[in-house]
Amino acid sequence: MNGQADQRFVGETGLAAQIAALAEPVLVELGFRLVRVVISGREGVTVQIMAERPDGMLDVEECATISRQLSPVLDAHDPISGHYTLEVSSPGIDRPLVRPSDFDDWAGYEAKLEMRELVGGRKRFRGMLEGTDGDELRIEVDLGGELGRQVIGLPIAQVAEARLVLTDDLIREALRRAKKLRKGGAATDGAPMDDDDLEGGGQ
Repeated sequence: MNGQADQRFVGETGLAAQIAALAEPVLVELGFRLVRVVISGREGVTVQIMAERPDGMLDVEECATISRQLSPVLDAHDPISGHYTLEVSSPGIDRPLVRPSDFDDWAGYEAKLEMRELVGGRKRFRGMLEGTDGDELRIEVDLGGELGRQVIGLPIAQVAEARLVLTDDLIREALRRAKKLRKGGAATDGAPMDDDDLEGGGQ
């Protein structure tokens, strides 16, 4: 996998971007990748850091490790005035797709996309991922009418949001991958993972 395929094409703005800039170096040093930073105002301010290992997984103990290392960095730079809650989680099964490599890793599964600009008269697409081809992602979508279902190319740089669609097939595949990694000893410290870990419960 080249470096470009591993770079996020989705970037945060405003305060979330400031926090992402602080969090990403900490995650990289620990051997993890940043997926997304989401700030919400429900019951006070919550800062959610979605992270993963290069293999796409993250267990509960790793969430706790990231939180312990990241909290003092955020406290030192104080990007948020007042009290806030830090929540570190895995991306979950119906995960956001933020790197070109994500489209290859999850080829054969359904996703929904929103583009920054109109492509063929529309901004929203939903269909089966077919991986990438150069600077484009390939996705089979229903174009309607006589056109029917076709595989089209969309410029990755123009993707504003992309997320897997939660289906039975996706759940089975996510569980299969987690089981395979457990057997291979990929989980840090041998910590077991269960279904709750896959759904991305924050710490």
